[in-house]
Amino acid sequence: MLVIFFDWQGVIHKEFVPEGGTINTVHYKGVMERLLNRIRRVRPGMCESGDRFLLYDNAPSHNTTIVKQFLAQQKVTVLDHPPYSPDLAPANYFLFPKVESHLNGRLFDSISGIQKAMTSMLNTIAKDDFCTGIQELYDRANLCTVRRDVCRKLNNKSVISFMQILFIMPVLKLSRRTV
Repeated sequence: MLVIFFDWQGVIHKEFVPEGGTINTVHYKGVMERLLNRIRRVRPGMCESGDRFLLYDNAPSHNTTIVKQFLAQQKVTVLDHPPYSPDLAPANYFLFPKVESHLNGRLFDSISGIQKAMTSMLNTIAKDDFCTGIQELYDRANLCTVRRDVCRKLNNKSVISFMQILFIMPVLKLSRRTV
């Protein structure tokens, strides 16, 4: 499984969950710590401005008290993702199709082969594509009258988006799970 965070400039942080591993509260809090450390290195302006927004799905590990308290202490604004709204998840309309078209039909001998192909593919996505994907989020959210408060926050493009891709051997399967 790959956990990846990106914004309008590109991938900020990604990590592969060890084979057989799961994402529970403890693991996910560690992911958040590593993400924030990475942001300090690759997007220092985001730390200085305090404009750190996080949009992800409603997976149980994302919504635990421990994770919510940690993010609040770090001054990260979590944008609530409405349930059953894959149209407001940049991973679903922007990143998944790119990954799927690149890896569709390919067979891999090992998980490390999948990881290498995935990393290589992610490195080929242009910055302009990420910018367009985040702008599309703003446009889509603008269509949702209930989400007007999210649109105002999204306008500054300081959004980090989250996605998970499940790797199932021997054939790569892309999860389009919606919550």
